[in-house]
Amino acid sequence: MTDTSDGPRKKTTATSGPSPLALLRSAREQLVELTGLYPESLPRLEQTDDGWVLDAEVVELARVPESMSLMALYEVTLDPDGQLTGYRRIRRYERGRSDRG
Repeated sequence: MTDTSDGPRKKTTATSGPSPLALLRSAREQLVELTGLYPESLPRLEQTDDGWVLDAEVVELARVPESMSLMALYEVTLDPDGQLTGYRRIRRYERGRSDRG
């Protein structure tokens, strides 16, 4: 059977959901659209019973020097199809600060 639709096709995994890469791209685009903040990194992607959860690190306030910029870590939740269902800021910090060990 051939797909003759002109719309974009989602890459799927064996469980018929979006691939992890497609999830990350979709989550990034949705977060930018909602907040105007561009993730610099997505250090966590985890499948849950309800879908997916990921963390997105963003610059909330750019400063000079760059090492003093105010960063934030957001937790983003997605349904099994990769649609954003919620987000929340879980941490703010200066870029040059390391995690407490």
